[in-house]
Amino acid sequence: MEWRTKDVNTLKYDKLYDLVGIGIGPFNLGMAALADQTEVDAIYFDQKEEFSWHPGMLIDGADLQVPFLADLVTIADPKSPYTFLNYLHEHNRLYQFYFFNKLDIPRKEYNAYTRWVASKLSNCHFGKKVIDVIYQDEGSYYEVSIEDMQSSETQVIKSKHVVLGTGSVPNIPEGFEGYPNEDVLHTNHYLYREKELKKAASVTVVGSGQSAAEVFYDFLNDQDRYGYSLQWLTRSTGFFQLEQAKLGQEVFSPDYVSYFNNLPYEERMNALETLGTLRKGVDPSTLKNIYHLLYHRSTEEQPDVTIQPLTEVNGIEKKGKSYVLDCRQWQEDHAFTVDTDKVVLATGYKPHFPEWFNRIGDEIEWEDEKHFKVEMDQQLVFKDGRDNHVFTLTNLDHSHGTGATNLALSVERNKRVLNRVAGKELFSINTNTVFQQFSSKGM
Repeated sequence: MEWRTKDVNTLKYDKLYDLVGIGIGPFNLGMAALADQTEVDAIYFDQKEEFSWHPGMLIDGADLQVPFLADLVTIADPKSPYTFLNYLHEHNRLYQFYFFNKLDIPRKEYNAYTRWVASKLSNCHFGKKVIDVIYQDEGSYYEVSIEDMQSSETQVIKSKHVVLGTGSVPNIPEGFEGYPNEDVLHTNHYLYREKELKKAASVTVVGSGQSAAEVFYDFLNDQDRYGYSLQWLTRSTGFFQLEQAKLGQEVFSPDYVSYFNNLPYEERMNALETLGTLRKGVDPSTLKNIYHLLYHRSTEEQPDVTIQPLTEVNGIEKKGKSYVLDCRQWQEDHAFTVDTDKVVLATGYKPHFPEWFNRIGDEIEWEDEKHFKVEMDQQLVFKDGRDNHVFTLTNLDHSHGTGATNLALSVERNKRVLNRVAGKELFSINTNTVFQQFSSKGM
């Protein structure tokens, strides 16, 4: 498709928009960048004052786990002005990136790139919170109430469709809430508390994914300098690397997501279990760096480090200025405790839904009590069969499998949403993208 120049998208309360996006994370930001080059009149809101991508985990040396081609737009439109390569061009960094000679890019640079795109888009509005969405059946549109976070004034705009991109919030285990943030915190706040954490006598990291490994490695690097005791605990059976075999990676393709989406619900849930190391494993280079550092230190003395899988952390109690963790090695069924001054929870995230979303629960179809039905183009299925859709980019594991959170496949999802809103194919839908096939139907 060719570039087009869209008029400055100032916020207008007296018009009917094609699409309103609620929340501006990488997924909706990518959709906004694609929509900016089309006829779709879309507008996006976020209560934050500016765009920032996981600022608490932008650790020096940490890279994305996907190639730079998984930027906001390239998979859909490599000619877009919002590609990562154009960002490099605009910032005179193409030669540096050429000599960098890696597909993966630093997390800090990905954050800088996405902030650059957000600053270029006139259809993204920050500091504005969507507080309600009401469907007007007679007019076939949604009334979207927006509160300005500075003035507290509320305005209402109209839109034919809505896309929910409110993302996720930290998943804090039961019993770990309410403690001082400087002592017990989730990884999404890690860099904000890093200096305080490293002044402690002992630190425990809980979890086994990429974030856990990056935080543990950061602690390990500075352990000699600060002298703390370091523990790494997880209930997983081991610290497993991300599967990187090329044929194995083909499950991160539109073909597999389409196959997955067409499976019966029970089969989809079973398949999620088998995709664990593909979706949640640790980058091999991170695990290698951890092991190499441990080995070099062990040539002089045994590091003051405990690394233990198969271990549930089921509770926490305050003990003076420190804490006691209630643990259980579940394979042996052996309970024990761990004393620690600080706890960093790398326990993942859970979907976040605004309060108004609860109101439409009875209007949509559900696959079970936790998972709503989602079509391949991310639209929720309303019982009344309305033509005005609510799309979701949140809570898609059960419907889109590997495509639920993958950055490259988020572009595929965005293409489908914009095509449906436009009522025509603005972006081609890719098929036959891999060398293997997943279904035997038609053979």
